[in-house]
Amino acid sequence: MTRRLTLTLLTALLPVAGAQTAQDIINKVDTTQKAAKDVSFRLSGTAALDSAAQRIDLTVKAIPTQNVARVQFTAPDALADNVVVADKNEVRQYLYLTNQITVTSTKNAASSAGLGLDFTQLSNTAAMLSAYNVKLLATSGAAGARQYQLEATPKSGSGDRTRVWITEAGWRPTRIQILSGAGKTVADLSVSNYRVNSGLSAASIRALPKDAQVIRQ
Repeated sequence: MTRRLTLTLLTALLPVAGAQTAQDIINKVDTTQKAAKDVSFRLSGTAALDSAAQRIDLTVKAIPTQNVARVQFTAPDALADNVVVADKNEVRQYLYLTNQITVTSTKNAASSAGLGLDFTQLSNTAAMLSAYNVKLLATSGAAGARQYQLEATPKSGSGDRTRVWITEAGWRPTRIQILSGAGKTVADLSVSNYRVNSGLSAASIRALPKDAQVIRQ
């Protein structure tokens, strides 16, 4: 799963507007994201971990302009109650079972935290998208409720593909699907509880237990 869910969280943070082609979406992403004071959502579904399908359930909270984001896991069981906080300088991962916080520089943390997520790119959409070829696969629905299905493939040549459904009603993602090079579904996740400008603070996003042991890597 290393790096496969990177694009998942990033794309889920993109409340794009007024786009008709994949290039339109890419051009509008940064402007729209900067207009949001904060973004939060829930990501849930199933993913193939350790060769078996497991339930995935996590919440994401972010302040894009401050490059800070928080991910809190409910499932799978191995990651339940773990929290990851990332900014442009470091990634802090709280491990519930050991009451420890591991601190890693963003330069070294691209795929070190739970599920192989690359938290270093959560608030740098343009940089992330530059590594992918994105195309519009389909458009469905009537005006005002259209849904756009996008597909992204790494320019590196990896066969993995990420598909994202974005609704015109509120311009938010509703579903994310990750496929292997062989076409097998690696993850199928829905986006819910999507909120923008709910008053999140950087302090609340960064908050971790004060009594936890801090380990710097």
